[in-house]
Amino acid sequence: MPAIVVVIVVLYVVFWPFTQQRVLQQLSQASDSNVLTQEFHRSYFPPGCTLDDVSFQHEKTGAPLIHIRKLVIRGSYLGLVEHRLKRVVAVGMQISIPAFGSGAKFQSTTSNIVIDELIADDSLLEFQGQEPEAKALRFDIHRADLHTVGFGKTMAFQVAFHNPNPPGEIDASGTIGAWMSGKETPVSGNYTLRDADLGVYHGIAGTLSSTGVFHGTIKHINVGGKTDVPDFEVRKGRHKVHLTTNFDAYVDGDRGDTFLNKVQAHFGSSEVMVQGSIAGAPGRKGKFTDLNLYASNARIEDILALFVKEKHAPMVGATTIKAKAEIPPGPAPFLKKVTLAGTFTIDEGNFTKPQTQTDVNKLSAGARGEKKADAQPVESELSSYVVLKDGTANFTNLTFHVPGVKAHLYGTYSILNYRINLHGPMRVDTKIADTTTGFKAFVLKLINPIFKRRRKGEIVPVHIGGVYDHPTFGIDLDAKPGKKYQRSHS
Repeated sequence: MPAIVVVIVVLYVVFWPFTQQRVLQQLSQASDSNVLTQEFHRSYFPPGCTLDDVSFQHEKTGAPLIHIRKLVIRGSYLGLVEHRLKRVVAVGMQISIPAFGSGAKFQSTTSNIVIDELIADDSLLEFQGQEPEAKALRFDIHRADLHTVGFGKTMAFQVAFHNPNPPGEIDASGTIGAWMSGKETPVSGNYTLRDADLGVYHGIAGTLSSTGVFHGTIKHINVGGKTDVPDFEVRKGRHKVHLTTNFDAYVDGDRGDTFLNKVQAHFGSSEVMVQGSIAGAPGRKGKFTDLNLYASNARIEDILALFVKEKHAPMVGATTIKAKAEIPPGPAPFLKKVTLAGTFTIDEGNFTKPQTQTDVNKLSAGARGEKKADAQPVESELSSYVVLKDGTANFTNLTFHVPGVKAHLYGTYSILNYRINLHGPMRVDTKIADTTTGFKAFVLKLINPIFKRRRKGEIVPVHIGGVYDHPTFGIDLDAKPGKKYQRSHS
């Protein structure tokens, strides 16, 4: 009997891992931090321990990393020999990750302990901002279940958490491979995002859902999937459209940057291709969204419907768009902070307002020397280089063409108050007076000599003003004969 007691004592001294000193040492090595606890309680049946108010501080910077209200460690007597823990439960855990680029490095040492199951439900994960005044990015973790947690082991995980931007709920599961200096650690899995509120971005709205898969390393995570927004809208236009996308992207785990390799966006009868990034840049604060947009299979009515309040877009027709857009960070409304520069063309266009289309038909008939009473429907062609900034679109070399008429305009259009201000020369195949009737025709016949004559007709300066609902058209009588208008062939 004394011999058995001696053996038990020896086993306890040699193998018993659940002393305060040993537990804190193991936690410190695994997290590269100094670990303190307010209370420590042993448990023998089953073997284990409980720690209250556990804090982890970075060993070199002293920055607080983790706080756990209660840490419950449970093992088995067979596990004492195999260096395995049956279950670890972290209650009330809060994790604070230093800002990307802060220089904080973590270097875990080898540990031969394997945790069969690690549970950390109702936890909080925060990523600190790069600027001291920046608000931390907060993830509320509802459920976190990890299996086979240990140095050099492939860990399986299941998590459910609240995503802060855009706010929504995410479920994810997969595996994380053996830890190798952080950067080359393999990761793979799948995710589901639901009920994400796009209204947080000010100026747009809708509820987004998404499913996808991811794989790669912590340094470079490839993500592919699809999104669905059945009620997407630009708030200024208040037209809801069904927006879907298929995307291929990757995430830089070191910096938290996202790069879009290819995004196919579908809404209405249109498809838009997108490439770009949501990333930081040297000398600039926050994450900037830089996008390259291209549409060769789109309809102008789908594009315009996003920005106008009327039931129908002002124009229908096929359109081609090539543009570069940038959305800076910050709380400013979407339409005020987005900038865009590019070209567009509209082919086989028709105006949806009957009176506008009738006026265009008559303009075309008169310009060709035909009777306007017998004017037949004509299609319009438009093209331009446009720069959108601070809610105002600046047009250069905006070309408007219908049979018998071609105009080159420049000026502005506000997507905030819909005010139009366009000027430029209009060329017609016949005398300009033939394009109108009544008093206007009489005045134009008197001033016909000032128009610069060409072999195929005349050139007259025109002006389009007013607002989108009630545009005004007229002769730009302030323009001097032979005036050279601004143009850009970008």
